[in-house]
Amino acid sequence: MAEQVHFLTANGKAKLEQELEYLLTVRRHEVAESLKAAVEEGDLTENAGYEETKREQAFIEGRIQELESILFSAQVLTEPSTACCVSLGVSVTVSEEGYPPETYQIVGRAEADPLKGRISNESPLGKALLGKHIGDQVAVVTPGGTTTFTILQIS
Repeated sequence: MAEQVHFLTANGKAKLEQELEYLLTVRRHEVAESLKAAVEEGDLTENAGYEETKREQAFIEGRIQELESILFSAQVLTEPSTACCVSLGVSVTVSEEGYPPETYQIVGRAEADPLKGRISNESPLGKALLGKHIGDQVAVVTPGGTTTFTILQIS
């Protein structure tokens, strides 16, 4: 099976690397200490702390694997020299009739955070915007129906 490329900004890659380093050097050690303490308490069959720590350990190990996979297949986005059309890494300001303009940065799904203005190139709006130019209109199918956006600025 082909490895999927994860598009990341340089800043996004650095943040994921920091999170991985923290999980490997700090959290993994903390959980190991908690497990050791729980085992020393004795009977593990009725030890809720032990069970919770095992769940936490599984979560951390899963996140470590996920981060390693993302970073292994990461392609860092370069800053576009000119932003003539919407592409990964650019910021785009769009307007929807009756609402104030909104600006989004188009990023890979590993960095997407719509509440912080970062949308995935795989999201419905992100897909619709890719390759478009200032003045273009894009129609996006949403749960509430089709919404039309006009591209006001690309930077």
